[in-house]
Amino acid sequence: MYAGSHDSYYAFAPFLDKIIEAYHGHKPTDKHISSMDYNQLNCPPFPTDEDKMISSTRIRVARNLADYPLGTQVTRQQRKEIEKLVVSALSEFTGELKGKYYSLETMTE
Repeated sequence: MYAGSHDSYYAFAPFLDKIIEAYHGHKPTDKHISSMDYNQLNCPPFPTDEDKMISSTRIRVARNLADYPLGTQVTRQQRKEIEKLVVSALSEFTGELKGKYYSLETMTE
């Protein structure tokens, strides 16, 4: 289930709140606390036999840019603005997270 715009979260709140509570266990009155500290994660260890089966993993990153519409509603100019914001954020990474950003627009084959 996706809300196609910022306003959709409010227009469809009664419906979306039920989905969020069922899937994530969070009620509309709950307070969301963000922490990027992996030491604060409450993740039980994988059983040894399952841990051996994992050869790779993927982390999905979703954006949260309230000033821009989602999906098909975003214009080409807005996509360029979003890319500029993301590149700026990526340039702040240090250590093992530091890397080089390659824009699809200027990337060679």
